[in-house]
Amino acid sequence: MIIADTRASRPAELAPAAAALRDRLRWRLVAAAATPMDAAGAIDPALLGRYLRGLVDDGVDALAVLAHTGRGPHLVEMARELVTRCAVDTGVPVIVGVGGRPGERTDQVAAEAARAADLGAAGVLVFPVEADPLAHHDAIWRAAGLPMLAFDLYLRPYRPADLADLLAHPGVAGVKVARLHDAVACQAALASAHAADRLAITGEDRMFGPSLMWGAQAALVGLAAAAVPVTAEVLRAFAEQRYADFVAASARLDRLAEVTFTEPMEGYVRRMLWIAAAEGRIPAAYAVDPYGPVLPADDRARVLAVARRGAGAGGPAGRP
Repeated sequence: MIIADTRASRPAELAPAAAALRDRLRWRLVAAAATPMDAAGAIDPALLGRYLRGLVDDGVDALAVLAHTGRGPHLVEMARELVTRCAVDTGVPVIVGVGGRPGERTDQVAAEAARAADLGAAGVLVFPVEADPLAHHDAIWRAAGLPMLAFDLYLRPYRPADLADLLAHPGVAGVKVARLHDAVACQAALASAHAADRLAITGEDRMFGPSLMWGAQAALVGLAAAAVPVTAEVLRAFAEQRYADFVAASARLDRLAEVTFTEPMEGYVRRMLWIAAAEGRIPAAYAVDPYGPVLPADDRARVLAVARRGAGAGGPAGRP
């Protein structure tokens, strides 16, 4: 009888803080929150606080701020601190996006992470880098001591070997997989997380339901920047094995994702802000995205029509 040597495949040991965050977020919905601002880019702290608390009241379990949806890479330090403080004040775990700027240095990103730790963040979502991602994450871990979520983003996806290295780091609690339309890559990344005993987190707004069936055990998505109940129901129905409810809720959410996460893809931030305004979360004057593209004239009406149907008690895909 041949006994296989399994030492090479044994998951690397997690640091206690990273293990705690992994377990805390399992089967939880993390909203990739927007950062409501006016046309000049100004942030109203009271309005921001109400918006974030409203997401939590509607069913979000944790907040991810200053990530791609929150336009974190574009915001100056004072604005980043304001957003982080407002999020921490909600009382739920807060994940802060760090990095994401062209030409950034690792020491700059590490300083952002250290400041997030000082402000009470539970962890950081590390934007992907091309040059030595393991060394980049290790420097952030040493500077801040905060658990990290790796970010396998379609705009800058990791090679499988690099992702495996990151998932072996003791400070990496999990990976957010956001491959947009690459189902095979999404499945492979989720499987890598399971093999490393890290949390497999879906960031797949356009493949939300399927990614849960492929092994995701938590969600961190821009769809939850508004439309929280319909997003939360998909995750919870699957976790509770209410599969008929899951199919119906997933169909409704897919219909919404189809009109929000579409070309021009960067326009999804403004589209989600339109929904947030229509839901009464923010004033219409703050449903703008100074950093996004110009959108077609009929986009707003089309998005809001689908959002209204999805928020009702209709059948699959919002149909009555």
